[in-house]
Amino acid sequence: MQGRGVAEAEKENVLIRAGDCSVTILPQFGGKIASIRVRNHELLQAPLAPIAPRTPNMPFDAADASGWDECLPSVAACTVPTAAGSADIPDHGDLWRVAWDSFDSNGAVSLKASCFSLPLTLERTFTLQESGSNWQLALHYKLTNTSAHAVPWSWAAHPLFAAEPGDSIELPASIRSLRLEGSAANRLGMGGDRMDWPIAKLPAGDTSDLSVAYQSESGYGDKLFAGPLAPDANWCALRRPGAGVRIRVSFDARATPYLGLWLCYGGWPDGPGPKQNCVALEPATAPVDSLALTGPWSRSLAPGKSCSWPMTVALESL
Repeated sequence: MQGRGVAEAEKENVLIRAGDCSVTILPQFGGKIASIRVRNHELLQAPLAPIAPRTPNMPFDAADASGWDECLPSVAACTVPTAAGSADIPDHGDLWRVAWDSFDSNGAVSLKASCFSLPLTLERTFTLQESGSNWQLALHYKLTNTSAHAVPWSWAAHPLFAAEPGDSIELPASIRSLRLEGSAANRLGMGGDRMDWPIAKLPAGDTSDLSVAYQSESGYGDKLFAGPLAPDANWCALRRPGAGVRIRVSFDARATPYLGLWLCYGGWPDGPGPKQNCVALEPATAPVDSLALTGPWSRSLAPGKSCSWPMTVALESL
């Protein structure tokens, strides 16, 4: 990314198309999936600021805060001990900050990038297929420890799907409660509280339907986790009548047994300026944002070893 202007980097964008669906990826800007379009509808959160080169330590809200990034090796900024000494991990991890290499892989598109806070490399392979009036974006992830010592890690997908009033979130029937990671102005309570799904009881005594999208003027910004999930609770969906699609995210609940939900209706970023209006459906390896918070979900990758997991986004016409 260093030494490249925005115009030059834009020439290297990767476009995948199947009929009326297109996916645009920006290898030079964190491997970001910048656009998923169905017919004339953009399904991802628009940039809050121009997409531009990032620095190793800038906060996520100092960039464009849009599209779909990968959070590795942590979502929250933190410091973790390793066999090679302590590692400082920046906000939303390393990979949205660095250039990715892109290449063809047996008819698919693959991108690869390396973290700088920990010796980890992530490869992500895409295929896009059309079936009638539906589409399926399939992703396969492969994580490799490139060092001679064990490395702790956690991963979360970070697809910010644009939302508007009238949209609704669907979860498996077995998910009846969520753990609260954080809530703007503590609207839902304090981090660590349990919330009923879909109707959450608020500290003030009233309730909020978490399954529906609100207006951007609402000022809501809530992060929640479900899991560990049963093997068949391996999906979630965002129904978007205005765009004519149902976005169904599926994953292997044995490999990624948690699901993060970021429900933002004008409640973030803090301070003046444009706000997100989106729903993020985030398969994850942990029920917390910080790698420094350990528990039975904690993972360590052995020296030279790799692990893999899948994720699929089905776009179903309504």
